Amino acid sequence: MQLLLHGRISLMLWRLAAPNVIAVVIMSVVTFADAFFVGKLGTAPLASLALVYPFQTLMIMMAGGAIGGAATSSVARALGSGSIEKAEAAAWHAVIIAGLMSLIFVLALGMFARHIFSLLGGTGEALDGAVLYSGIAFGGSVSIFVLWILAAILRGTGDTATPARVIIIGSAAQIALSGALTLGWGVFPSIGIAGPATSMVVCQSCMAIYLAMYLINGKTIIRLRAQSIQRAPLADIMKVGGVGLINSVTVAATVIVVTGVVGHFGTEALAGYGLGSRLELMLIPIIFGIGAALTAAVGANIGAGQHARARRIAWTGAGVSFFVIGVVGIVVAIFPNLWLGWFTTDPAAYSYGSLYLGIVAPFYGLFGAGQALYFASQGTGRMVLPVSVGVARFLVVSIIGFVAISFTWSLTIVFAGVSVGLITIGLGLSLCLLG
Repeated sequence: MQLLLHGRISLMLWRLAAPNVIAVVIMSVVTFADAFFVGKLGTAPLASLALVYPFQTLMIMMAGGAIGGAATSSVARALGSGSIEKAEAAAWHAVIIAGLMSLIFVLALGMFARHIFSLLGGTGEALDGAVLYSGIAFGGSVSIFVLWILAAILRGTGDTATPARVIIIGSAAQIALSGALTLGWGVFPSIGIAGPATSMVVCQSCMAIYLAMYLINGKTIIRLRAQSIQRAPLADIMKVGGVGLINSVTVAATVIVVTGVVGHFGTEALAGYGLGSRLELMLIPIIFGIGAALTAAVGANIGAGQHARARRIAWTGAGVSFFVIGVVGIVVAIFPNLWLGWFTTDPAAYSYGSLYLGIVAPFYGLFGAGQALYFASQGTGRMVLPVSVGVARFLVVSIIGFVAISFTWSLTIVFAGVSVGLITIGLGLSLCLLG
């Protein structure tokens, strides 16, 4: 905690963010590997992943970004003010909220998956694969939610190394199991599109169990213990996380809307766009690696009344995110084969994916900086303006997409609308911090 409150900002962010970034890079490799393995099955299974992936990302953003970020903020602010009791209450209530939130995915994508994916343009084999995948992945959403919340609680104490270590080991196992089950390596049966979903639930359940035992046994500054339900810690988490859920929904809903628009252009367009947008969504966990450190550091300093230091921390993290994510965007915009070449040999799907990256990827840096500032805002406990920016992005992209369909415009216009949305995020959240 002393590092958060008094350490040199650059050193403090490095020590907090480095384990996070390594962990989320490994998790991004899991996403890469899943697409690689499924790509071996053909274009239709890739389209299945394109249909499911926005909802999977939404689940992770709700767990790790909205409620998880709120848990990190609440625990950090409590410890910054010197109250371990309040921090432990925040931890327990965050776990309860996580369990309840997971039921939304169990019910919605367990009962209505086929209808939802049909509305997004899914048909035939692509639709069947998406329904199968979602039944497994979202059926196990309880363990996935709890994993992200427990990791967030530890980050709130300033311990980013423990959850990072668990995620790195667990993700490596998930990659191996995904390949084995998707393609049938060795003694494992080939279960196709169900392979990545099964490996995710199995491996992330094991990670959640380990972190739960770590916190229950008191191996950190706070202990996870059952308590009576109290209004104050619930309200403290939900004033950040409840509003943050809107941001998670708008980020994923933006991709869902564009997925639905692109679905009107055929399976090849859907598969190509899915590969392009998958890279964008993969960058969110990398931003999260930096952003989770910002939430904890800003939260602790706000709790201690060090507002000027909290602001400097936020701008520093945003600058780093802008540079790292921006470089990735420029490279794949110029050389799309570095990304697309791993997943498909279908010339039509490749063409659509290349078009998407060429138009959208140059603006990834602004998106990265904006999302980093969003995580920093979670540390302050004030989220209305940052979330409003996310809503504005969703509206801009949705309006352009629906107008494009109405006037039968090309996908170039649709993808340009996505770029405008990324610019909105970067500039809008920068203005929020200046305000």
